[in-house]
Amino acid sequence: MARRARKSAAPTKPLLKTPARIGKLDTAAVIGELRQLHEDAEDKNVGRMPADEELFGTLLYLEANAGALKSEETQRQAAIARVRLWEYLREQADLHQAKAIEHARAAGVEWTDLVPALAVNTPSAAYNKAKRLQAAVLTQGAMDGRPVRRTPEAVIEAEQQAAARAAAARRAEEEAARRYALLAPVAQRLLEHRADLDDGGEVTYWLDQIAAVLPRCQTPTQLVSLRTYVEAFVREMRKTERAAGRPAASTTEARLAYAAAVDVVTG
Repeated sequence: MARRARKSAAPTKPLLKTPARIGKLDTAAVIGELRQLHEDAEDKNVGRMPADEELFGTLLYLEANAGALKSEETQRQAAIARVRLWEYLREQADLHQAKAIEHARAAGVEWTDLVPALAVNTPSAAYNKAKRLQAAVLTQGAMDGRPVRRTPEAVIEAEQQAAARAAAARRAEEEAARRYALLAPVAQRLLEHRADLDDGGEVTYWLDQIAAVLPRCQTPTQLVSLRTYVEAFVREMRKTERAAGRPAASTTEARLAYAAAVDVVTG
């Protein structure tokens, strides 16, 4: 019976299985352990071994001096560590080469100029290779953690999604700034007239919360907190007025500050 042809995945379809990756690795610590193995083996060249932070040079040294390790166990241990470090270096190379291409393009470099640097034959091949490399960057920054397929189509789609998220975040920040511009002066007026608003109870408590958050209200989260406190202040003022049967603010200026707070939280 003829074997059914395997259906190719859509070029923009996210990968269903996350590839295994080294991810974060304390390379200096691993190299330090390898250095100790060579010192214990009395490697006569260990003094020439590069610093722990020099990953590529250290790997070349360890490769050239692998025979200095005398026992089979240390040879196996060191070889596995080297394989791991090379895999980590390969992962990092994709990320950093993609960033270098991004910087080159930002500096006005044409795809034609990147042909020899990317070891390809045509500008279109340079473009496609750059897009495949960009998949590593997009996967690292993906909010859902799903790896981006290494095709130009998938990368373009992921870039569009990232741009849409960034635009939404900018709109949220702009809206937060607009709301802060309306809310902050009102909150400040309440604090300026708090002596004529304090009740020694819940109203006082929420004025204290407003006073605590207002000087450092910069992020959307802090703005939400400030609005919540002003809303709570208004709610408690209304309760106080219903219970007393008279205005809770004792001066005209305080009543105007309270009225402004009501407007800003109900508008």
